[in-house]
Amino acid sequence: MEHLKHLNLDDAWRNEPFALPVVDARAWGPQLRFSAPPRLIAEFYREHETNLAVPFLLYGSGDFHYLTALRLRRVAEPVVLVSFDNHPDWDVRPPKWGCGGWVNRALELPHIKHVAVWGCGNFECWWPHQIFGNRRAERAGILEVHPWADDRPVKDRQRKGAILRENWRQRFEQFVNGLASENIYVTIDLDCLRIEEAVTNWESGRFSVVDLEWALGKLRESCRIIGGDICGAYSPPKYARRKQRFAAEFDHPKIGLPAEDKIRAINLTTLEKLWPTVVGT
Repeated sequence: MEHLKHLNLDDAWRNEPFALPVVDARAWGPQLRFSAPPRLIAEFYREHETNLAVPFLLYGSGDFHYLTALRLRRVAEPVVLVSFDNHPDWDVRPPKWGCGGWVNRALELPHIKHVAVWGCGNFECWWPHQIFGNRRAERAGILEVHPWADDRPVKDRQRKGAILRENWRQRFEQFVNGLASENIYVTIDLDCLRIEEAVTNWESGRFSVVDLEWALGKLRESCRIIGGDICGAYSPPKYARRKQRFAAEFDHPKIGLPAEDKIRAINLTTLEKLWPTVVGT
C-alpha cells in the first residue's frame, strides 16, 4: 500500500475508502482550494513532497486538481499525461497556480511529452472563450483537447479534437494506437462524469463510469500506466483568503445538490469501480 495514498484536504472522502493510508492535510485545504500564491505552493510542496510522490493518489474536490502538476514533478521518466475532465484547465491567465490553468504547469516540465484532455463539456473550448486557452501548445501538437460537440452547430464539429458520443471511442482508439508503448499518467476529475454517477463542485460531464473503464482498459493494453490520481468529489468549500473566495465563487456554477448522505453514496459507488481500474488491481 505504500504506492497508494489518500491525501485528505477537505473530507470529501470518509471512512477511508480501500483502507488507504491517509495523509491529514486538512489544515492546507482552505489555503489551497481553487488557487494559491506561489509562496504557499512552495511551502506545501516542501511539507508534502514525499506524499505527493506516491504513484497513485486519491484526493478531494476538483478545486485541488492543480496539485497533479506538483505530483508530476516527481515523475522521473518521460510521460504522456492523459486527463479525463469536463474542463480543459488550460487557461493562460493568472493565477499561475489554480484549478483552471494547471495543465500549463504540467507542460512546463521537460519530461511531459504530451498532454491530452478528454471529455470537455463546458464553454472554454469554443469561441470566444478559447482565446484564453493555451492555443499555442495546441497548435504545436503538445496539447490536445477533446470537447464534446454533440450539441454544437455543425461547423463546430470540425474543430480539432472535437468528439461525439457516436465516434469518441473510435477517436480514443486512434489516440491510443499512436502512443505505442509510452509511459502514461492518468488523472480523472469526477466532473467528467454524468450527474447520476458523480456529484462534484462543478458542472457535470458526459462520460459514464463504463466509458472510463473502457478507456483505461485500452490504455493498459498498449501502454504502461506509471501513475495516476482521482479527484473531483464534492466537498463544502472553505477558503482562507477573501480574494480567493471571491474568485472561486464567481467562477463556480450554481448547482443544486442532493442530501449529503446521497452525495457520498453516489461518489463512493463510482470510486469503488474506478479506483481499481486506475491502479491496476
